[in-house]
Amino acid sequence: MIDFIKELYPICRSITGNGVRETLNLINRHIPLKIHEVPTGTKVLDWEIPKEWNIRDAYVKDSSGKKIIDFKQLNLHVLNYSTPIRAKMSLAELKPHLFSIPDKPSLIPYRTSYYAENWGFCISHDQLTSLHDDLYDVVIDTDLSTGNLTYAEYYLKGKTREEVLISTHICHPSLCNDNLSGIAVCTYLASALSKTRPHYSYRFLFIPGTIGAIAWLALNENGLKHIKYGLVTSLLGIDSIFTYKRSRIGNAGIDRIVEHVLSLQDIQYKIIDFIPYGYDERQFCSPGYNLPVGNLTRVPFGEYPEYHTSADNFDLISDKALNDSLAVFHEVIRHIEADRKFINQYPKGEPRLGKRGLYDNIGGRNDSKILQLAFLWVLNYSDGEHSLTDIAMLSGLDLSIILEATDMLKEKQLIK
Repeated sequence: MIDFIKELYPICRSITGNGVRETLNLINRHIPLKIHEVPTGTKVLDWEIPKEWNIRDAYVKDSSGKKIIDFKQLNLHVLNYSTPIRAKMSLAELKPHLFSIPDKPSLIPYRTSYYAENWGFCISHDQLTSLHDDLYDVVIDTDLSTGNLTYAEYYLKGKTREEVLISTHICHPSLCNDNLSGIAVCTYLASALSKTRPHYSYRFLFIPGTIGAIAWLALNENGLKHIKYGLVTSLLGIDSIFTYKRSRIGNAGIDRIVEHVLSLQDIQYKIIDFIPYGYDERQFCSPGYNLPVGNLTRVPFGEYPEYHTSADNFDLISDKALNDSLAVFHEVIRHIEADRKFINQYPKGEPRLGKRGLYDNIGGRNDSKILQLAFLWVLNYSDGEHSLTDIAMLSGLDLSIILEATDMLKEKQLIK
């Protein structure tokens, strides 16, 4: 995943443009994506698709010809979605278009101006205060014109049309944790799932933040009824606590499963209730849709000092954090796959297990008593109301033993 992030890191992404396409092409090497282009001006809910933005170069030179700000060294240097400009100007004229973080003077901020036309450069506050009066050559070589918004989805058909939605945003430039980590984890999770035949169908969305989710919802309303579980994923590269934000529903199946999975891990975590602020869960959970979608992340956005700065780089993320995040998502998927309900075919009293050879099958096992107990739990709660995940939670038994007991009971036609 680190190697994949290294490929993605230099690309200047935004909510539209060739940087998004280049990113999706790299993801497409790992999983087969369906890429969508939504034309500028298309009405999507209360919004419309903006003009497409592409950048070739940007810099500021002093009077000696030295580049003091250079987009090609770090793409955070340009205010994202800057309009084109080519001019000579004084420091006084340039300063209103320079953005820095006074309380983090050594860091370069990430700033955007998507829906209000503007131009500018982002620099460290140390550099800003060191600039002297001069005549500066200012160049931003960009296009802001009629084009498309680009997003992609990977759909893995399961045994049922009921769907698991997993979404991550792809619109940020060279920021490792936010959100190249989310892109990498989702890509590798999807790749692993592609080698299986799951019960549920899975839809992975790689979309620009906010406008991408709004566009997808507007264009896919007929299919939303199939979504049974959903997660918005981001900020997964820092070795820190996990944070889960519940869906707006509050007690949806995804809320129950993620909270249970986190409780089983040897990790620190916190659970927070839904708030209409954050990433694209606020679009999926808007009252007109109210989908069962939560947000699973590590340290939430804005709560780590490197957030939206040049310090969100390879020094911040780690192999361990990415692997731990991927492992948690695999475990969530395992529990989702087990969140199915069965019916006991002999619900009056306990069926006789011995005559069906079930006790004989487990002779000599160290966990034979646990498996016998699992038989009883699965039989008792296979009432069409409780899922296997519910049974694992109620019994305190590991999901793997519940699944094994279920398979054996199915084979003997005791449950269906």
